[in-house]
Parts: sequence; structure tokens; C-alpha cells
Amino acid sequence: MLTLFKHAMVYSPDPEGKRDVLTGGGTILGIRDRIDPPDGLDYTIVDCEGLLLVPGLIDSHVHVTGGGGEGGPASRMPELQLQMMLDGGVTTVIGCLGTDGITRTVESVLMKVKSLRAQGVSAWMYTGAYQVPTPTITGDLAKDIALFEEIIGVGEVAISDHRSSIPSFHELARITAHARLAGMIGGKAGIVNIHMGDAKDPFRPLHEIVEKTIMGYRQFIPTHCNRNPWIFEEAKEYGKMGYVDITTSSYPYDPEVEVKPSRALKQLLEAGVPAEHITFTSDGCGSLPNFDSEGSLISIDMGLPSSIIREIKESVLDEKIKPEIALKVATSNPANILKLKGKGFIREGYDADILVLDPEFRIRYLMALGLLMNLHP
Repeated sequence: MLTLFKHAMVYSPDPEGKRDVLTGGGTILGIRDRIDPPDGLDYTIVDCEGLLLVPGLIDSHVHVTGGGGEGGPASRMPELQLQMMLDGGVTTVIGCLGTDGITRTVESVLMKVKSLRAQGVSAWMYTGAYQVPTPTITGDLAKDIALFEEIIGVGEVAISDHRSSIPSFHELARITAHARLAGMIGGKAGIVNIHMGDAKDPFRPLHEIVEKTIMGYRQFIPTHCNRNPWIFEEAKEYGKMGYVDITTSSYPYDPEVEVKPSRALKQLLEAGVPAEHITFTSDGCGSLPNFDSEGSLISIDMGLPSSIIREIKESVLDEKIKPEIALKVATSNPANILKLKGKGFIREGYDADILVLDPEFRIRYLMALGLLMNLHP
């Protein structure tokens, strides 16, 4: 089945003007000023007059099997459902374990990734969890990355957090080196996804790796960089050298502490952080806990993939950031950083992951791998 999107304002994510886009066989077949419906073939026409056509969003930090558990068994979050992705315009996710690498398993994340793929969307994952030594499938994180097509790196490994294993310099350096080599062997990003906690001087463990080894800043993608004022201020400098990931679900649960993602994007850009170094992720189905000064859990909420499109919208409409910059944080940037082939762009030959938005950034149509998906009314 062919699908022809007519008269769309295309952001690839760079602005391409008013174009027609033809898809078929799961890929983007053509992008032209005008494409006429093909004779003798079945096709669907989607009228996009007055609408924006952009790449399907990539949410590269999702607890696909559920996260949490810091408040006991009743605080375990449920696993990701396909509709949660679709409601947020997300066509690709990267799954991870997170806090609980003790009772949850890497194997279960792998099977959930396979399940999502079978339902028509794209999914990859990280091996490992907060803990060091980190759990794996084969017993070796490098083998997991090199041997399993779905596994692209390791994470989220926790540092600067009271829930982490407080990994030593040598432990974190070894994880980083193993992930890098495995990525080279397997043709993957081999990146280390780092959970950033509330400790002061939170980036110090990463600076030490770069200072004392031949590893570079771009071997890491630290997340939750808007969780408090001091980490965000340091992220403005760290982001000039490496990647910074902003968690969109965390706002507005703790507005007196969290930096709103749309404002965070504007401030990072104003501070001189390259736009290509910034990503938005939802922490979907992960817990959003609030602890008191003694480390006791006060409250807990759950992240949702739909938070990304909300913050992209508010980046454009409220913070006056150009759409092509705001869109990059969940399209081309994660695709490039994580080496996701065929993702993150509206280009001929790329996967037909397409999100159609109205001028208020409400979702009108969503296509994943060439199939128009059902959206909630």
C-alpha cells in the first residue's frame, strides 16, 4: 500500500517548504514539490494542507517493562503500552531497566522490545541497570552489545545518586571502555547512558574518566540534567563538550526544583551548547520519586512519552525556538547520537516514520514504518 501526503509543510527536521511525500514498503519513496497519485496502484492520500510533516519522535529513555520500586512493591510502575507511544507521536523507543536491576531483568526488556517491534514500531534497548556490576544477558555487557541486534549500549548506570552503587573510577572506566569496543565490533553506538542524581558536583565522575583515560565526553549520554538547579547550571558547560539529556516527564511534578524542559532548551542554547548535543526523553513508565532530606520517599509519579511533544510545542510556541531546532532534540539528534539507521529524518530511503501536526502541535496523523497508526480521539 502506498501513502501520499499532499501539501505538507515539511521539516526534515530542517525546513523544506511545502512538499508532497510518498511512502511505500515501509520507506519514504519520494519528496517532491508535486507527486501525482500513481496509476494502477492502491494508494491512500492524506491531505496535509496547513499541517506540519516531521519525523516520528524518538524517545530514547523508556522503562519499557516498568520502572520504580523505591517505595516498595506497590510503587512498581506498569510496563509501556503501545498506545502510550502513539499518543505522544513516538515511533521509536530505546528501552532500559533503571533502578531495579535486582528483581527486573535485562531479558524481560529484550522481550518487550521484540513485542513492540512485532506491533509495528521501532525499538532498541540498553543492557544493564543502575547497579555496578551491572546485570546482563550473557554475563558480559560487551557480548550483549556485540551479539544482540536490539542492544545498542549500556545503561542507565547511576552516578551521583543515593540509589546508585557508587561505582569507582575503575568500575565506570571499564564499563565505558567495554561498551565502546563492543559498539565498534557490533556496529552500534556503544554509548553509556548515565543516570544523574542529586549530589553536588554531579558530573565529576565523567570528567575524571575523560581526564584520566582516552575516552571522550561523547561516549556518555547523561540524563535528568534538568532535575535541579545545580546540575542544570553544570550542564550548560558540560553540554559544550558532550551530550545532555533533558527529562520531559519530570515537569510539573516538582516545579520549584525542576527546570522546565522547554525553558531548559532555550537556556542551553543561549549558553552556547550546540543544538546537536541536546536530547529530550520522557523517562516513560519510569518512576518520578520525590525524597526528603533523609532519603525517605515522599511521593512518586510516572513518566509518559506524550510529555516530549508537549515540551517541543512549548519550546516553539512559548519560548520562540525555531521548529527545526526544537524538533531535533527528539528526531535527528538521538538518531545520530545512537546510530539509529534510517531514523530521525524525512529523507528518501529512510524509514517511513512520519508525524503530522497542526500549527498548535496537536497530532493529526502518525505513521510508523509505513503504516498509519490509530490514535485516541
